[in-house]
Amino acid sequence: MKMDAIKHLLYDYLISIGTNDTTAQYLNMFALLVGLLIAVFIVDFVIRKLLVQMFVQFAMRSKTNFDDLLITNKVPRNIAHIIPLLVAIKFIPVVFYDFSEFETLVEKGLEVFAIILTLWIVRSVLNTLRDYLKTLPRLKDKPIDSYIQVFMIFAWIAGFMSAIAIITNTPFFAFMTAMGAASAVIILIFKDTILGFVASIQVSINNMVNIGDWITFEKYGADGDVIEINLATVKVQNFDKTITTIPTYALISDSFKNWQGMVNSEGRRIKRALNIKLDSVHYLTTNQVDKLSEIQLITAYVKKRQSDIDTYNNNNNINKDLLLNGRNLTNLGVFRKYVETYVEKHPAINKEMMIMVRQLAPTTQGIPLEIYAFSSDKRWENYEYIMADIFDHVIAAVPYFDLELFELPNNSNFIGKA
Repeated sequence: MKMDAIKHLLYDYLISIGTNDTTAQYLNMFALLVGLLIAVFIVDFVIRKLLVQMFVQFAMRSKTNFDDLLITNKVPRNIAHIIPLLVAIKFIPVVFYDFSEFETLVEKGLEVFAIILTLWIVRSVLNTLRDYLKTLPRLKDKPIDSYIQVFMIFAWIAGFMSAIAIITNTPFFAFMTAMGAASAVIILIFKDTILGFVASIQVSINNMVNIGDWITFEKYGADGDVIEINLATVKVQNFDKTITTIPTYALISDSFKNWQGMVNSEGRRIKRALNIKLDSVHYLTTNQVDKLSEIQLITAYVKKRQSDIDTYNNNNNINKDLLLNGRNLTNLGVFRKYVETYVEKHPAINKEMMIMVRQLAPTTQGIPLEIYAFSSDKRWENYEYIMADIFDHVIAAVPYFDLELFELPNNSNFIGKA
């Protein structure tokens, strides 16, 4: 059947039976429109079924999972809409042959829909690419979502501008020139998006944080694993299973702590101090030295050290009637050596990493004696157990060296002194 015959498929018959011209034109248009909609629906249904089935069959035979992801993200379904859309655009002039105003309006609507369909297809393909790249070991911790979102933002902006240009009958480049004058407003509207885009690039290039990293961001109350990095936000699943959302640009504008270096190392750091009361520190008498030499961990050290001190004092005719004269052992020094030896021999401490027990500068709360070492087990619960085990022993050992720990006064300090 020729195209001209289709244009007045019902019109000629209606005129022949005495229907007036205007009514015949409207009824003819309505009949053709219903026929076109039915035809488009059937074409869309058939092509969608065929195309999806073809993709499914191909995916079953292929070894890669990329085609499976294409189906999951509805790429074949979206592509299948192209042919029905072309059919509709082709026959719209036929349907609205006697109504040019309607024809122009519907054609513009279909052109706008074509833009939207193009964006759907692009989004489906990009989502497929994103899902596929996340399956690659070397890319699964990268902020791929950010780049996909940036591309889609620009695509939607271009699509929106194209749609406006079509509706207003303005050439696209002329419309873009006019929009250039409003660029300041556009930049203001998309300020967070632009900041997030720049931040996501810097975070990726500088490898500041990746998906799966444990980070602590006190400003936002985040302490857990990064589960998502996108254009605007970074999602952190805290250890209490809550989710904290952080602006992406905050990763470069503020300070945060990334624990991944510790996770990748051979141990987790223990860095904690005991505050020793200053007035409990004193020189050791001979009897005290003999008593402390009974502690097996430091027996050899105490005897060797005291022998060296006695030799020095004798060779230099030191008057030991006054304990201050010459060289002496102190209870704090011997205790420090005991703690160091205990930590070195602890089975849960990594012997290949730094082990140190040091004095820090005296404060109003005593003199801090700090243990600095690394546990072999980095798991949080085991790390806390190891640290507690060490300090349980060390705190209980303090009185054996005639030392006291500093603590703020409480009611028990004044009982019996009133």
